[in-house]
Amino acid sequence: MVVAKNNSSLSKSPTSSRHPLDPLTFEEINLSSSLVKEQAHLGIELLFETIMLIEPPKSEVITFLPGDPITRDVFVVVLNYKTERLYELEISLDLKKITRCEHIPGVQPAFMFGDINMDFNEWEAHIKKDPKLIEALKKRGITDASLVMIDPWPISNFGNKEEEGKRLAIGRCWVRREDGDNGYARPIEGLSPILDLNKNKIVEIQDFGVVPIPPEDGNYAARYQSTFRTDLKPIEITQPEGPSFQVNGTEVCWQKWRLRVGYTKREGLVLHTIGYEDGGEVRPIIYRAALSEMVVPYGDPTNDHYKKQVFDAGEVGIGRCANSLELGCDCLGEIYYFDMALFNIQGDATELKNVVCMHEEDYGILWKHTDNRIGETETRRSRRLVISTVATVGNYEYGFFWYFYQDGGIDYEVKLTGIVNSAAVDPGVEPKNGTLVAPQVVAHNHQHYFNVRLDMMVDGQNNSVYEVDTVTDPISDNNPHGNAFSVKRTLIEKEEEAVRIIDPFSARYWSVTNNSKQNYLGQPVSYKIAPGENVLPFHHDEAVIMKRAAFMTGHMWVTAFDEKEMFAAGDYPNQHPGNDGLPSWMKKNRALTDTDVVVWYTFGHNHIPRLEDWPVMPVAYTGFSIRPSGFFDRNPALDVPPSVINCCGESVCACSH
Repeated sequence: MVVAKNNSSLSKSPTSSRHPLDPLTFEEINLSSSLVKEQAHLGIELLFETIMLIEPPKSEVITFLPGDPITRDVFVVVLNYKTERLYELEISLDLKKITRCEHIPGVQPAFMFGDINMDFNEWEAHIKKDPKLIEALKKRGITDASLVMIDPWPISNFGNKEEEGKRLAIGRCWVRREDGDNGYARPIEGLSPILDLNKNKIVEIQDFGVVPIPPEDGNYAARYQSTFRTDLKPIEITQPEGPSFQVNGTEVCWQKWRLRVGYTKREGLVLHTIGYEDGGEVRPIIYRAALSEMVVPYGDPTNDHYKKQVFDAGEVGIGRCANSLELGCDCLGEIYYFDMALFNIQGDATELKNVVCMHEEDYGILWKHTDNRIGETETRRSRRLVISTVATVGNYEYGFFWYFYQDGGIDYEVKLTGIVNSAAVDPGVEPKNGTLVAPQVVAHNHQHYFNVRLDMMVDGQNNSVYEVDTVTDPISDNNPHGNAFSVKRTLIEKEEEAVRIIDPFSARYWSVTNNSKQNYLGQPVSYKIAPGENVLPFHHDEAVIMKRAAFMTGHMWVTAFDEKEMFAAGDYPNQHPGNDGLPSWMKKNRALTDTDVVVWYTFGHNHIPRLEDWPVMPVAYTGFSIRPSGFFDRNPALDVPPSVINCCGESVCACSH
């Protein structure tokens, strides 16, 4: 088994990247932060919240040829935590100068902890020495603060005037029984320190009353298990000739697919210029695809649990929470890992090793038919390319998986696991808005919403979006037996019409169509976006989260392309009152016919916790599909060769006979 490594994204010189979409390198990140420190004169107490590539205009990228000159510009967000002022900067790395520096009032950056001399662990240790917290812990019989865990959560925005202008967080608290056990098994209920992140101190202790610490362990690590199953036989996944993909820098070629791998601190994995080779030509499908935002609103009204509504991308930064993936645990087979360069709050470049995993998987039958009249069977095995990352945000793990199929299909899937967020109740209490998962431990009802931004480019940039429903034809002379049904296509012409919801009873999907390109039957080519699991919020329309995460209220959103419109809940959701992002942009009511459109697909997972989700939850799956629909003239996977594998049970035989 061979593991390939790609470190090219970390080692290129600042201005010699092979492609204009290559992620920032170590050198480019360090140069950017040094230019800010040297030229901007914003003070020495700067925390770096964003350092990311300003992607060149589409026209430059689409027409780029190897050897063409490349311009590298960088977008930076910094906070002076002493003056409590946030700034946006744009930097030309070629000119080594700042081209824009602007104070942005009235917003808060994504979470950053400590100061320029302190990491998160040091920050947590510092917070736990606060006398106000120590006194509150003593009321609960906790005398050793070293075993206390404080997870800082966003404070949301409920219009409290005393919170305006302050960079705040709520400390959610648990206590371990010993070093290394599962602290989430013992919530310290009713204790909420309010943290001023600029001053690195507790400004208030909100105490809702003492609740006994739950009594039982919730340990799941291997060292705590007394026995393991003994009936598992090995499964070996081997590719003796290596994988079928080729990688050149950040460009990936697999079968007939072509795409580029990118990465940002906020979005995590980004895919660019996704296309499929057809008849010797690479036909574009999606220009840019990435997680735009995600939010986890909870459904319990007690104490301050109603404030649990975390934007894990915009308030936390899902990319910086990513794991270094391990062969045999997170990914199986012949693996290609991408390392990526990010940065710390001082602006220094850091390395995320093995942060993106790429491999191939067998996926069962691709297509099959048995012709009984001539005794002939044709079967093709399906193989898919998997590109994935996994992030840990506090108690939860999220796996983000892009799947590419030989027939031109794409799936986006999120895998949810980790530990359900836990709270405590008094003995004998049966919670209404959650599930008891252990004595006195409740996991509250909640939802996970994800919004994926798809900058569509189906055979070119002039696209239109249609809503497609299956409808029952009326009984008539043409349908006397009442058995006929057909499809109804509704063009989404303007942004004011472009907030749509799923309808499983009409088998609804959406078709992204290029009316200027036809297949061989003279029909416009298209790709369809088909829902998987989905749900709408159960919150009242007046609830704060419905304004702050308005993208939850629709599943399909369509906007005209604007390079500044990147994040469904707006640029700065942390402590923002809401109505930014998609609902704001769509008030422009731009035309959406035969133009450059962006599709924003929202999908939600409704999590009513089960006892089986404790102490660590089995993976739950949610996502959606992108499928060719008249894009190709026929099944594009006819040329997949027959497999020669042990498919008969006893001897090697061909899957075409």
